Amino acid sequence: MDSPRTELILGGQKSGKSARAEQLANRWMRAGGERSAVLIATGLPADAEMTARIARHQQDRATRAPALQTVEEPRYLAEAIRRHSAPATLLVVDCLTLWLTHLLMPAQGDALAPDGITQAVGVLCDAVRQAPGPVVLVSNEIGLGVIPMGRDVRAFVDALGLLNQRIAAGCDRVSLMVAGCAITVKGGA
Repeated sequence: MDSPRTELILGGQKSGKSARAEQLANRWMRAGGERSAVLIATGLPADAEMTARIARHQQDRATRAPALQTVEEPRYLAEAIRRHSAPATLLVVDCLTLWLTHLLMPAQGDALAPDGITQAVGVLCDAVRQAPGPVVLVSNEIGLGVIPMGRDVRAFVDALGLLNQRIAAGCDRVSLMVAGCAITVKGGA
């Protein structure tokens, strides 16, 4: 595989992040051998709009990456990486933003405290670093605009920015998607 072992794909909403991750998975699987790819989906259908969004993503994946297997894990991401990673299996995590949302603003149960978030991010970073196979992670870059007015929204933007920084530090490549085009931020072409 000419791609790095780990890659973080960042971008805004509808920037092409998921499509890029699917392209990498397809390239991995076409490289020969007994290779496979597994998508770890973190979205939960909490309302009608999100249910429709998830269905649209599933349809798009079925067209763009039909051999990509899907498992759903909205909260226990490090465990899912450990369970599904193998030398001949590329994992795609889509997406870290929703995973963090489930920890900070769960639909049911209590939110993790800041120390719990820091610990969960550390455990996730360890799982990615220790994964025996390649891992591609997708996350939103939401810190490029104005500072949000609300305290909770500012806290989320800060937490996601710190999560992205920690994941990026451990990844071989970081790409930024802009209008469907990948810009390499770290790790060369």
